[in-house]
Amino acid sequence: MARVFVARMVGLPVLGPDGERIGRVRDAVCAVSVGPRPPRVLGLVVTVGSRRRIFVPMLRVTAIDAAAVTLATGQVNLRAFAQRPNEVLVVGEMLDARVRVVDHDTDAQVVDVLMEHQRSRDWLVTRLAVRELVGRLGRRGPIQVLPWAAISGLSLDETGQGTEQLLSTFEDMRPADIAHALMDLPQRRRHDVADGLGDDRLADVLEELPSSEQQDLLRHLTTERAADVLEEMDPDDAADLLADLPGAESEELLGLMEPEESEPVRRLLSYSSNTAGGLMTPEPIVLQPGATIAEALAHVRNPDITPALASMVFVCRPPTATPTGRYLGCVHSQRLLREAPSDLVAGVLDSELTRMGPDATLAEVTRYFATYNLVCGPVIDDGGHLVGAVTVDDVLDHLLPEDWRSQPDPEPAPRPERPAPPASLPGAGRA
Repeated sequence: MARVFVARMVGLPVLGPDGERIGRVRDAVCAVSVGPRPPRVLGLVVTVGSRRRIFVPMLRVTAIDAAAVTLATGQVNLRAFAQRPNEVLVVGEMLDARVRVVDHDTDAQVVDVLMEHQRSRDWLVTRLAVRELVGRLGRRGPIQVLPWAAISGLSLDETGQGTEQLLSTFEDMRPADIAHALMDLPQRRRHDVADGLGDDRLADVLEELPSSEQQDLLRHLTTERAADVLEEMDPDDAADLLADLPGAESEELLGLMEPEESEPVRRLLSYSSNTAGGLMTPEPIVLQPGATIAEALAHVRNPDITPALASMVFVCRPPTATPTGRYLGCVHSQRLLREAPSDLVAGVLDSELTRMGPDATLAEVTRYFATYNLVCGPVIDDGGHLVGAVTVDDVLDHLLPEDWRSQPDPEPAPRPERPAPPASLPGAGRA
């Protein structure tokens, strides 16, 4: 079915592809809408067993009819559903809501919500069934089915206080999710959000945006603030962004950055973007040989270190800032967990791992990672100094198409903060 009223779905059985019963529809979840654009339906809230509510992405739905909702697979994740800040419950929050009919400038009440299947495979809330409230006593008029844009009161406004509402909505979201939401906003609204975010938060979001959107937001900022935001970015991400700008513009921003922040960025810009030197981060975990296993683990636990970068610790003679003193070897995080905390990292070094030079091509880096089953690898110059580390996410960024960040996700992201309980349904497991 390409069109369906959500309220009529409540209570319908949810079946697997072979007809096995999974649960019943409780609600639908859509993204917060900004302005007149119809919101995207993210998935269904399904009750399994007697009380547990789980989330099923819309991309898992293959059919909706008067009798049931059918899924493409019987594999469902039994983690309990918890609403995110950028999500709205259709039945729980939209139905019975007071809204305004734009053309008539009258109050109305939402009776039902129509969602439609698009060629892009997305489901959008395109129309609302509303009943106008007329007269002083709010008498109910006839039910009308109106386009989403004909109703106000359910979207974040695009003017005035809308920025505060947006910022509040973004507060608990991951940077990648904020970046995805920003790409759905008009340019002016993206600029308003950039103005309202702190430098460190904006830096995190910029790292997740496609190059064209990065440049647009950076040019919207004053040059002084743009330099401050670049200082908050990881040096390799800042270098990638500056490499896409005209030389004079890039040099002006580098000149406004603090020298200790701009120096590693300049060093990265000296390498070709498709080499290990251009891919690497100059700030891996580097310790001296006299450091203990406990000290190494404390660095690995740093929440500001990405999981890939935290997978390996590098040991060098002083100085430990890149380019370091003589490189001695590396220690995998798994090895650290197997050793006594009081032991020295020098005693568990992997000094046999083949070294990768800064001029190694992207193809060579990819083969290096595949050969040694790594997610992080050292980059060593001809003098035997560690100059940085390449991580698997750096490699993927350059292997994927340039516009991969602007492409829709295959399905809503999982909720990793909640461990999945043991499956109690056949083939169960929330994707």
